[in-house]
Amino acid sequence: MFDRRIRTGLAWLGMAVIGTGTLQAQQQLSGPEATYPEAFSLVQRVLELPDGRVMVADPLGEALVVVDLGAGTADTLGNIGQGPEEYRQPDVVWPLPGDSVLLVDLGNARLTVIDPNGAFGETRSIAQNSPDGGPGLMIVLPRGVDSQGRVYIQPFGGGRPGAQLPDSVAIVRWDRRDGALDTVSLVKIAEMKRTASGDNVNISPIPMSAEDAWAVGWDGRVAVARSGDYHVEIISPDGSVIRGEPVDYKPVRIRTADKEEWVDGLGNGLRIGISISNGERQMAMGRGGGSSTPDINGFEWPDEKPPFASSGVYVTPEGDVWVERSVSAGEPPLIDVFGGDANPKGQIVLPVGRDVVGFGRGTVYLIRTDDMGLQWLEKYRRPAT
Repeated sequence: MFDRRIRTGLAWLGMAVIGTGTLQAQQQLSGPEATYPEAFSLVQRVLELPDGRVMVADPLGEALVVVDLGAGTADTLGNIGQGPEEYRQPDVVWPLPGDSVLLVDLGNARLTVIDPNGAFGETRSIAQNSPDGGPGLMIVLPRGVDSQGRVYIQPFGGGRPGAQLPDSVAIVRWDRRDGALDTVSLVKIAEMKRTASGDNVNISPIPMSAEDAWAVGWDGRVAVARSGDYHVEIISPDGSVIRGEPVDYKPVRIRTADKEEWVDGLGNGLRIGISISNGERQMAMGRGGGSSTPDINGFEWPDEKPPFASSGVYVTPEGDVWVERSVSAGEPPLIDVFGGDANPKGQIVLPVGRDVVGFGRGTVYLIRTDDMGLQWLEKYRRPAT
């Protein structure tokens, strides 16, 4: 990781009340200090490497590349396929100890370790046997990795046929070395709706219903944004919890443009299929492939958005917690910044149409999506808060 000179100014936007009785500075990112000149199809997370280059996984473009933003060039790792040094739909990359990388290979439903020289090593199935020895599966889709190489996941909710639908699930910490599992905390999940037609039962979340969101720091601390009264909790590896004060917010009403924006995002959603043939279990995973855009009237919608985005929590290398506020469709993304005490420090306004995909030392990486749906990687200097 490396620092560069600040080449962009910070526009002062005044003051905003984001904590109980506390005025906080609001700042705006303006002008990227570097932009990669070629577009991607889908980027959810990037990883800054020790030499300052950035590893990018693009599942729809079936590409895994290391980008040099300064030079505007990229090197491709591996090839498309099912064998060694190959992948299908590389989805996300996570840091591992010793400057190695964990690649989530959706198309092959496996996790692959890449060493600091770019060589592909150990692979494991994303579908692990049930930890209780039962017939079920544990789907290991990392939501974070810490400095000990432990993987943090959130099991899929849904419930058994006829059972009451769950309202919360556990954040589970999985030790890749010995398979040990432990629960970090429980988090509220989106409200779900069950519909039945003959023998077919469909369980789906209610769009934009309130749910908790969380992220993991490299030191193993887990930051959870609670949707009930909107506060942040920081859970240490030893289980101790720091709870911040509730944060004031003005609810955002859900309008037609917000519904259309949400539905448009379904095309890149995750698909999981499990089949059994001749006693052999097979799993298929992937993103994209939606045949048509659903009608917004086919969903049940709340009146208001929750206080923050469902996947909008991030932990910076310095230990600050970023929480992406809910805003109306088309408005600039708004980030609440919390310190190590779980209380708000300030706000950052991102440029319109950008999404956070990673951090470096003093920097943040954003993705800009254009009118054609193509995505462009940008690097910004992070303001001090």
